[in-house]
Amino acid sequence: MRLIPAAAAALLLSAGPALAQSSEPGVAVGATAGTSGLGLDVQVKLGPIFTLRGSLDRLSHSADESYDGIDYSGDLTFDTVGGFIDMHPLANGFLISGGAYVGDRDIALAATPTGPVDIGGQTYTPGQVGTLNGAVKLSGVAPFVGIGWDDTFYRSGRWGFRAVAGVAWSDAPEVALTSTGGSLSNDPTFQARLRDESQDITDEVEGYGLFPILQVGLNYKF
Repeated sequence: MRLIPAAAAALLLSAGPALAQSSEPGVAVGATAGTSGLGLDVQVKLGPIFTLRGSLDRLSHSADESYDGIDYSGDLTFDTVGGFIDMHPLANGFLISGGAYVGDRDIALAATPTGPVDIGGQTYTPGQVGTLNGAVKLSGVAPFVGIGWDDTFYRSGRWGFRAVAGVAWSDAPEVALTSTGGSLSNDPTFQARLRDESQDITDEVEGYGLFPILQVGLNYKF
């Protein structure tokens, strides 16, 4: 029976240097890539369990989208800064992360119809509509929760690997449509139809308030 206390003591002694190393303060910088875009991270180790992390991310993407029967070209641009607390409950690379992204998160839409289109429940010709321009704006603050792995402060070398999966969420997007170059672009009735159309698109993009975050990165520890 004396073997059990002896083995436990041996395990504690062997884990001691690693735990001491993880308790040492430290600073790391890193580069990331994922659904939040390309980014830069700065991490400050607060102890064996908690790490404070700041990020700067930019996501730019273009794609064709169809909303309410109208084909738009869309340009997505997210420029955000983030602040997070990463908790390592097992004093190793496994982490639970919480924080928020803050900044501009917009989608620009543009469409030039080539045939009759329905706008706000009324059919209009291309000459009447001209060019439609829209802005889909998400709220400036998006809280985030996630889990992952970051062994930067839990290994002997300078380099560390990071992988995180989670979700950021915000209020439902706001959508605004305008028309230029059409014979009815400045018509009050047509503008009222555009507001109705904006609401229809808002209903379609409501799910954009939830944004999945999948991210990998490489860090360098000082």
